[in-house]
Amino acid sequence: MPTSSASTTDSAKPSAAGGVQSLERAFDLLERMADAGGEVGLSELSAASGLPLPTIHRLMRTLVACGYVRQQANRRYALGPRLIRLGESASRLLGTWARPYLARLVEETGETANMALLDGDEIVYVAQVPSKHSMRMFTEVGRRVLPHSTGVGKALLAGVPDDEVRALLARTGMPAATEKTITTPDGFLAALADVRRLGYAVDDNEQEIGVRCLAVSVPDSPTAAAISISGPAGRVTEAATEKIVPVLQQIAGELSAALASQNPG
Repeated sequence: MPTSSASTTDSAKPSAAGGVQSLERAFDLLERMADAGGEVGLSELSAASGLPLPTIHRLMRTLVACGYVRQQANRRYALGPRLIRLGESASRLLGTWARPYLARLVEETGETANMALLDGDEIVYVAQVPSKHSMRMFTEVGRRVLPHSTGVGKALLAGVPDDEVRALLARTGMPAATEKTITTPDGFLAALADVRRLGYAVDDNEQEIGVRCLAVSVPDSPTAAAISISGPAGRVTEAATEKIVPVLQQIAGELSAALASQNPG
């Protein structure tokens, strides 16, 4: 059949980068779906990607058959459950890969170092290297927390538009973990403005009394990521903060560069 043969040849032809064009297009559509909140219509995808509707329909049909996309009752398309397994595996590997950077952070600051990602409306810790002090902080890898009471949460949300932050807070609520926890959207948005102004985030006894945390985002990370140090408030003082923050920022920059080298283009 000439039509079928032409379609197969088109979908398998190499891209300018030397890859398979149909694969590049399929992953581009998945990325655009994620950017749009996880659910889109074909016309929206066509407008955003510049691809013709028949091409998008063919790619989406394949992604649905594989379980990476599902079609809703309203005919719109949503990211599928098989992506969860891929994401969880990638998160674990990212945490393992980042551990040498966190170890350096511990070596240079003396405090426990963490890496966390923004996963939906929650923060998930994907790696930790503990301090060598006998009194040290411990957060279980895989633990999920709400972002409003953590330094990493502030660091990750500082780059998100205010209306999206308000929507997130409306979904999660703002329960108080301690009497220092920020529990109003306006108060939290003011804290995010401080993060943008200062270049780092602080959890000052907001998740746990007696514990302070300093955090920065990892610039240009392929998924929203942040690194932090946490320790007793008696050690993570204002004076210590002045010395620790530049180290955090330097290592976050090195992580960013390493991630970029692993993800060319």
